[in-house]
Amino acid sequence: MRMLCASTLIGEFFVIGFAGLVAMQLTDLSAVTIWTVSGVAMLLSIVLCGMLTRPGGVQLGWALQIALVASGLVLPTMFFLGAVFAALWWASVHYGRKVDAAKARWAAEASTAG
Repeated sequence: MRMLCASTLIGEFFVIGFAGLVAMQLTDLSAVTIWTVSGVAMLLSIVLCGMLTRPGGVQLGWALQIALVASGLVLPTMFFLGAVFAALWWASVHYGRKVDAAKARWAAEASTAG
């Protein structure tokens, strides 16, 4: 699960950065405001990569997904991109857990067979 979720978060890092650049041109918000919010979100996406296996890591990832969708209030394109990344996050968590469970079964079978 960690690898899939981390890949999604790294993708979000870049999307948030590019969205900040677009927001500077298309909104009336100050550059300081845009880069403060974008910078915190980008930092959170990187920090979450290391927190995925800790309690609350996945839930914080969901909070980031909600914030990404909500950023569509400032930059309407982010409604779409946020929804795409929320779907990727769901798939990463859902299928990542299935892969982790399968790996655990294979390891258990290998240890009992040998």
